[in-house]
Amino acid sequence: MPQGTIKKLVSDRGFGFISANGGDVFFHHSVVAENKFDELQEGQTVTYEIATGPDARGRDKGPRASSVQPV
Repeated sequence: MPQGTIKKLVSDRGFGFISANGGDVFFHHSVVAENKFDELQEGQTVTYEIATGPDARGRDKGPRASSVQPV
């Protein structure tokens, strides 16, 4: 599993970005393990998987993180 650092959290909107070797990766609160989005902090190290294909609304916006877990 790749590792990265939480670059930005937008808590009121329920999403954030992970900074990793290949750039920034978007993630939605629904992919955080055990629904612990509120416990994440900017600068925290996490592991994640890369998901591709259409999002929940059927739009393809490029790669995004799934299975986000704090290290």
